[in-house]
Amino acid sequence: MAEFSLPKNSVITKDGKVHKAEAGAKDVRTFRIYRYDPDTGENPRYDTFEVDLAECGPMVLDALIKIKSEQDASLTFRRSCREGICGSCSMNIDGTNTLACTQAIEDIKGDVRITPLPHMDVIKDLVPDFTHFYAQYASIRPWLQTVTPAPSGKERLQSPDDRAKLDGLYECILCACCSTSCPSYWWNSDKFLGPAILLQAYRWLADSRDEMTGERLDELEDPFRLYRCHTIMNCSNVCPKGLSPARAIAEVKKMVAERAI
Repeated sequence: MAEFSLPKNSVITKDGKVHKAEAGAKDVRTFRIYRYDPDTGENPRYDTFEVDLAECGPMVLDALIKIKSEQDASLTFRRSCREGICGSCSMNIDGTNTLACTQAIEDIKGDVRITPLPHMDVIKDLVPDFTHFYAQYASIRPWLQTVTPAPSGKERLQSPDDRAKLDGLYECILCACCSTSCPSYWWNSDKFLGPAILLQAYRWLADSRDEMTGERLDELEDPFRLYRCHTIMNCSNVCPKGLSPARAIAEVKKMVAERAI
């Protein structure tokens, strides 16, 4: 087995590894990043990285890519589009769930602390396990369900007003920032669907082309799947797309109540 050696300009402290900036760095900023590899059996730690912002892009993701490329290739995180569209780089930055690709470094005061999304199991470093989250998403059957045949040679059409009802819903990128900021989801994630999935559920309830409204509401009307929401509003506060899962959940509850009248 090859001998392990620290990257250049790195030292080990009792709190983790410290990676110094190169000599002559002009604008140094310190990043404290959560590190954990369950395969090693070691406890989690924070590693410290000094980054020269004069040689780095403006977003936290730019710094992470620079750190991985130049200081520690073992640092593990997800990323893809770099445009706030895919949701891959969701993580907790400076105490708030957000996307690393849209979080400007200059908007953070002091050291930049980065951890994985809270509540989820960690696969490695900043990569959480989305298995349960995606299973919950699949459980709501997130596709158009109909019983009548489609018009011959045509799409199922909507009026402009009906299409407008989907605004603020279809933009969800399933980054899980909202669900992992919700204390109700922390406590009951085995049964409570959480803000992201309930917003997605309402997206189909609000779609005028879908013909399974009753069946969808039957599956959601449950003391845990829907009603563990206590309107804490963390979900709406952290959504990087500016959506309001709390409003969507309220609309689902309203639909359930109106059906019972």
